[in-house]
Amino acid sequence: MSNGLGCNAVLSHPFCPEVCDAVEELSSHFSRVDCLVASNMRRVLGAYANARIGSQHFSGSTGYGHNDAGGREAFDKAFAEIFRAEAAIVRPQFFSGTHAIASALYAVLRPGDELLSVAGAPYDTLEEVIGLRGSKGHGSLKEFGISYREVPVTAKGCLDKTALATSVTKKTQCAFIQRSCGYSWRETLSISDIQAAVTLIKDQNPNCVVMVDNCYGEFVETVEPTAVGADIVAGSLIKNPGGTIAPCGGYVVGKTELVAAAAARLSAPGIGIDAGSASGDIMRLLVQGLFLAPQMVGEAIKGTLLVAEVLAKEGYKVRPSQRAKRYDTIQAVELGSRERLLAFCAAVQQCCPVGAYIKPTAGVTPGYESEVVFADGTFIDGSTSELSCDGPLREPFIVFCQGGTHWTHWALTLEKVLQALKKA
Repeated sequence: MSNGLGCNAVLSHPFCPEVCDAVEELSSHFSRVDCLVASNMRRVLGAYANARIGSQHFSGSTGYGHNDAGGREAFDKAFAEIFRAEAAIVRPQFFSGTHAIASALYAVLRPGDELLSVAGAPYDTLEEVIGLRGSKGHGSLKEFGISYREVPVTAKGCLDKTALATSVTKKTQCAFIQRSCGYSWRETLSISDIQAAVTLIKDQNPNCVVMVDNCYGEFVETVEPTAVGADIVAGSLIKNPGGTIAPCGGYVVGKTELVAAAAARLSAPGIGIDAGSASGDIMRLLVQGLFLAPQMVGEAIKGTLLVAEVLAKEGYKVRPSQRAKRYDTIQAVELGSRERLLAFCAAVQQCCPVGAYIKPTAGVTPGYESEVVFADGTFIDGSTSELSCDGPLREPFIVFCQGGTHWTHWALTLEKVLQALKKA
């Protein structure tokens, strides 16, 4: 391989020609990603040293978890430092990113308040939390008398700063920023975008809490949203910060009083962060996963660059565009037909280490309005830090690719994908 990346005769071309050419052309981009990994690894190592992380923090606790031996406290402290925040709660009891985000929303909002989504519609799984559809009688924000508005993105899919500059009112208690594109064909927000949004929001209402859904965004840049003014941030550990080995969990990080309120929603008022067991080796996996996260995110970014490069040359629309700077670990590809979406996911599933024999089938999934098809033969169920893809069965039939423990996994997978798309 040339520069550690390309293909040559000595290795007998391990990838198909289309992928091989793309790898060669992305050499300098891959090198920049390696520099990002090193920078983010430095902040993780510094935080672990300052929190005095030791092997004593790896043992689990049972029951109420009162005999935790300091593991929760030390890990929360390290997590908060990595995010340059006042406090954090990182727990296996959060069973999804939506769960962590919902806990934070219920912590911040009260009857009569308004929630403002500043970058268009939120991800599908938050619609029932907000009360935009379904969940009647389950206690959505709408049922508790909390109103909702959203600021659409621009025609180019970007944050509409002009509209946002006049959208916040005294009633707006929480401005919600979804960092990644979700299931929308829009640009993912950069840290610079988030910083600009925070300034616009606070200029109109200094008391408005700025909350960021950080899923897929951790370690993609050298700082996190809390470093540029976000009050509270939430996400999932089976995405970026779990480093592909965290078996479960989520986090909320930000201002001390807001994190404490979110902890009370996870547990109960009066209990907060002071209880909760983590049996077996879960704590070790969480701590080790966060250490591995910068490297795994780097490989996922390389995978998105490769997917975009190969599919764009095949004539498909991709977002982010070829060789564009990445602000999350998602690569969207517009396939244009149900048949191609299903074929793409089937090809990816065939290259998964778990369940390669399974044929993905579209179906109704809890939290999603449309039928969704998933290709996710992962070691951790639903882990999108591992190589996977999915997409809703609706026009214009976009597949969303994410994760990967190494870019070569996507390189090998793309060969199957290209073959499948030609037959679809």
